[in-house]
Amino acid sequence: MLQRVNDLIDRQLSDWGTARDNYAALGRVRLRGFELNERSEVVLQFNPERKRSSGARVDAASLAARKCFLCGENQPAEQEKIEWEGRYKIQVNPYPIFPSHLTISAIEHTPQEVGRRIDDMLDLARELSDFVLFYNGPRCGASAPDHMHFQAGNKGFMPLCDEVMDESLWTMEQRLLDSKEGFLGFTGQLGRNLFFIKASERVVASLLYARLQLAMLMASDNTAEEPMQNILCWYEDGNYCVVVFPRAKHRPDCYGEGEGQFLISPASVDMGGVWAVPVEKDYETITVEQVQAIYDELCLDNAGMARIIELLIQQK
Repeated sequence: MLQRVNDLIDRQLSDWGTARDNYAALGRVRLRGFELNERSEVVLQFNPERKRSSGARVDAASLAARKCFLCGENQPAEQEKIEWEGRYKIQVNPYPIFPSHLTISAIEHTPQEVGRRIDDMLDLARELSDFVLFYNGPRCGASAPDHMHFQAGNKGFMPLCDEVMDESLWTMEQRLLDSKEGFLGFTGQLGRNLFFIKASERVVASLLYARLQLAMLMASDNTAEEPMQNILCWYEDGNYCVVVFPRAKHRPDCYGEGEGQFLISPASVDMGGVWAVPVEKDYETITVEQVQAIYDELCLDNAGMARIIELLIQQK
């Protein structure tokens, strides 16, 4: 599968003008980085093509008024696909953040909800072992919340994926559910609160995520909807790795294009440490303190995390 996907990328960047031009433009993007704290890095990427995502209208009326760009009948004839298990299609994302950027969408038009699809995400991560998969919840950065999809980007791009592999983060106190096959832990030491799953067996990773999702749902004020979350998932050295960022809000109060505002709508990649900033003024002026403030505003606070942790401990 991995070779087929790499061949697809090569073919699309050769034959499809839109993708070819936008990936070539990535080589000209400007980057600015800083340390969020002593353990975490953030990289700003000035990327004007991402304005369609950062500025996407995701209210019910706007979704009903536009054609779904993940449904095959509304996609360009040049956009190829590889089907996976007869349920998903893997395609090159024509508006990239990553040097290799994929969209993995359900063939059926069905709402964005990870639920029982976590097994699909884990299996895809193993098959696409050069990539990190990511999931944006319907109220957490998904520009197509009406159509179920994952995305994937090449490893080594998001700083946080390396940062969470630091074993010193995961003391016994940080490991909530632990066994010889894997563990579920939490930390706030990387500038945002998150949970981390590392397991040698897919069934263990899936079970740990299910227990976390249940605790997040029980701690939520709205048990009728999926908990607000962003997810990163990859397969490394025989282990399934999953980072879950519980969210408190969709967009920060400073969202917008007016004076003192930023057209920034953080999702999984931003949580992973790479902020695709579509407006040059925002790219040039945003500070590390403002980035930290946005993380603090959007991610679940310590009290919310404590409630989820309490519920997880009760599951032991």
